[in-house]
Amino acid sequence: MSSKENQSKTIRWGIIGCGNVTEVKSGPAYQLTDGFELKAVMRRDTEKLKDYALRHNIEKQYTSAEELINDNEIDAVYIATPPDSHLHYALMAAQAGKPCCIEKPLTPCYKDSLAIYEVFKEKNIPLFVAYYRRSLPRFEKVKKWLDEKVIGNIRHISWTMSKPPKDIDLSGEHNWRTDVNVAPAGYFDDLASHGLDLFAYYLGEVKEVYGISLNQQQLYTAKDAVAACWLHEGNVTGTGFWNFGSASSEDKVELFGSKGKIEFSVFDEKPLIIELDGKREEFFIEHPKKCTTVSCRKHEKTSF
Repeated sequence: MSSKENQSKTIRWGIIGCGNVTEVKSGPAYQLTDGFELKAVMRRDTEKLKDYALRHNIEKQYTSAEELINDNEIDAVYIATPPDSHLHYALMAAQAGKPCCIEKPLTPCYKDSLAIYEVFKEKNIPLFVAYYRRSLPRFEKVKKWLDEKVIGNIRHISWTMSKPPKDIDLSGEHNWRTDVNVAPAGYFDDLASHGLDLFAYYLGEVKEVYGISLNQQQLYTAKDAVAACWLHEGNVTGTGFWNFGSASSEDKVELFGSKGKIEFSVFDEKPLIIELDGKREEFFIEHPKKCTTVSCRKHEKTSF
């Protein structure tokens, strides 16, 4: 294939927002993925914008999201701002007819998430949410075990996640991740959404859900404790407990089957554990150094 043909197939991305999430996790992925080019970046703070563009060798800089989205040299948009602004920028991208990847969670509420989904579906424009864990080898191994019914028919899934409060929580300093107007469920919105996306990937969509959320510590305005039970479309039951004011940290998912059990962590670097026929085996599968590059490559192959 000629270089001209290669160039014609390159998808030129623009990023709205260039905070910490784009420094290591996602920004470099758009530069390292074959067929992708990170062409432009937007941030309202001019000095920070220039610094980011210089360090990451990005050609175009904008302080206006609308101007970036409507740039004819931008083919697709990655929205990496806090979740309360996702709806606004996503609808803008859809109006411009441009594919969009949005940082998780899609929005702080179901109504706004549905609005984004429906407009992209109506216009037949590709839409992604940055739940890259589905693409990682460790979690693909679990999917393979489930598809092959290694532990039989799945009966139940359970996730326990607890963390002590962070220094920033104790300090009283503002943090958008725990601001009720930006992320109503606090760290649950930021972290638990990753695991729940995995569960839907493994077991099908959730049909029913019941739960309770509250603010136990009163350190910030968002919720810090969530407990829930739910039912997947394959009649697999689920329970979860997420608490961000505990004395210790825990991150454990258990999948109970008719023949055995699988255990893994969503975030912790721990081995997969499978219990079958009275035996317990551990499998440690290391994550790729550039996790989101793996996900970007899959998006590029299947959707553009």
